[in-house]
Parts: sequence; C-alpha cells; structure tokens
Amino acid sequence: MDRKELAKEVIQIARQAGGAIMAIYGRDDFGVELKKDESPLTLADKAANDIICAALEKLPMQYPIISEENKAIPYEERKDFEYNWLVDPLDGTKEFIKRNGEFTVNIALIHNGAPVLGVVHVPSFNETYWAVKGEGAYWEHNGKTQSIQAATFSLSDPGLHVVCSRSHLNDDTQAFIDQLQSPELVAKGSSLKFLIVARGEAQIYPRLGPTMEWDTAAAQTVLEGAGGKVIDEETKQPLRYNKESLRNPYFIAYGKVQ
Repeated sequence: MDRKELAKEVIQIARQAGGAIMAIYGRDDFGVELKKDESPLTLADKAANDIICAALEKLPMQYPIISEENKAIPYEERKDFEYNWLVDPLDGTKEFIKRNGEFTVNIALIHNGAPVLGVVHVPSFNETYWAVKGEGAYWEHNGKTQSIQAATFSLSDPGLHVVCSRSHLNDDTQAFIDQLQSPELVAKGSSLKFLIVARGEAQIYPRLGPTMEWDTAAAQTVLEGAGGKVIDEETKQPLRYNKESLRNPYFIAYGKVQ
C-alpha cells in the first residue's frame, strides 16, 4: 500500500472517530474528568482513541502508535522507531466542552522524525484535510475535494492575518504579534489554526507556548503540503517528532513567506 492509498484508509478512520465524537457531543453529560496535568478528558476523547487505535492496528502496514490518550512508551523503545503513528483523537477538548465546534481528530504518520502523512478531520463541520509528503494538500467539504495553497506574503506586509488560540495568548506571543504592521488577529481553537494558514486565509500562526507533538504533526503535514512551513523558533528548522521529550519547542507556522 503506497502512502496515497494509506491516506484514504486513515481518512476513513478519522471520520469514524469523528462520528463517535459527535454522538457524545449531542449528550448532556460529556463525562469530563481531569488528567494529571489538569487538562480535561471526556468520553469523546476515549471513544475516538479506541476507534483510531483499533483501526490502525488492522491496517496492512503495522506501525507503533503514540497517542495522547495511550500509556506513554519509554524513549528507550521509541528511539528505534523508523515509522510511528502520532494521534490526537480529540484536539481541542476545551472547545468541545464549550460546544463551539472548534475541535479536530488528528492522525499523522512519522518517518524518522518527520511527518509524511497527515489527516485532520473536523467533525462538527464535516470537513477533512489531508496531505502526503510531496503530493500536495487537500480539503474535502460539502462533498467536494479541492487542493489548497497557502498565501504568499512578506513579514513586512501590513494587515497580515495572524491566527491565535482561543484558549492561549501569552506575553511572548503578543510580543511577536506586536512586531508586525497592523496585524489582524483571527482566533481559533485546536489544529484549525494551521488549516486557516494552509487555505491561505491567514499568513502566520505563532505558538510561543507549550504544545505536544500530537497537537501539531498532522496539521503540519497539511500546511507543508500547501506550501507553508512550521519552524522551531530557536533552531529555525522544521518541527521534529518522536523526540526524547514529546513536548514541542516554541514554533511559528507560516504560509509561503518571502
């Protein structure tokens, strides 16, 4: 199975997980509990994770699964992975609980630390984004599929659209935004922030705050497929995955910056 065929399978898996999420979204009680880091966990996170992991394990191509909701795999074991899946079954749990629709299902395939296949499904909008490295990026909505391209721009352009988080806007991020000329802020939750840049509706998404690898890998693949990039703020290199620490460095996601 080549990666384009594999992507088709992963798209279906993400949509199945999305269906389970929306079934719980319609309930009065989400079964919210707090994890050790005080972040929320719902019945939808668990249901989506169970569906995704079970389906990935049935694929003809078998790779280890690193998921936000699975037991952590020690780095001594992970460091030898050539390929691995990286899964966030419900990105934007806080947005899910707020019932604002801005949450996603994220599944990425990592090869030697780099994302090479990514699927992001948006259950509440019934939209799916996907990309395979070297094959462009695509958006399916309203029953139609179209390729997407990030916008071309310069950092000195006035009025750039800058995506920021609904739940996280700290001093470092504000300082970055303040360097731009008359920027327009676009607030979004979850990995939807990357997708707005990938579609060319915004130019920059600075995230100078904590995130984890499963928060970014699938959407990074889509943005790169659309001609953009996600850069480690310190090294100026693309974000890497399956590191000893699964926490991401601070990063900036760009469209086609000149």
